[in-house]
Amino acid sequence: CALPISDNQQERLIEIGWVLGFVDGEGCFSLGLVRQAGGVNRAAYRSGYQIFHEFVVTQGARSVGCLYRLQQFFGVGGVIENRRLDNHRENVHRYAVRRRDHLTGVVIPFFQEYPLRSAKQEDFEKFAVCVAMMSSQQHLTASGFADIVGIVETMNRRKPRTGTMRILRGHTPDA
Repeated sequence: CALPISDNQQERLIEIGWVLGFVDGEGCFSLGLVRQAGGVNRAAYRSGYQIFHEFVVTQGARSVGCLYRLQQFFGVGGVIENRRLDNHRENVHRYAVRRRDHLTGVVIPFFQEYPLRSAKQEDFEKFAVCVAMMSSQQHLTASGFADIVGIVETMNRRKPRTGTMRILRGHTPDA
C-alpha cells in the first residue's frame, strides 16, 4: 500500500514530520500475550498464549480528528472509541493497526524510512523484529516463542520478568 502523501515536496515533508512527532509523543508499538484457554490443540496456541501485535495512537474525544488524519495518511487501520467508566470527562479514542500485512506492508516500512527521534525508536525496532519473526512463523516454535517473549519484556513499560518467566516455564519446557 502506498501512503497518500502530497505531491508537493514541502507539504509532504510537513505531513511526515507531523506524523513522526505525533507518534513519538502519543504512539505505541505493542506486543502482548493473550491467554488462549482451550486452544492448545491449535498450532498458534500450543503454549496456551497468543502473541498480539498492534501499532496504536490514543487521543481524547476532543482530538479524535488527529487519529482520522493518521488513518488517512497510512490508509490502513481504524479508529476505535473506548468508553471511560472512571472520572474522566471524555472517552479515549485509539487509532490501531493490527493486521500483520498492514504492519509489514505500510507501518513498519514507513518508520524504517523515517525513524522516530525519541526512545520509542528502540521499541519500534524490537517490534519490527518480532513482527518479522511472526511473519516467518517462528512464534509457532517453542524457541521462537521464547525469543519473542524475551524481547517483549524489554519493551515499553518493561514489565517484571516473573510473569513472563512463569509463562515460559509452564508452556515451553523445551525452550
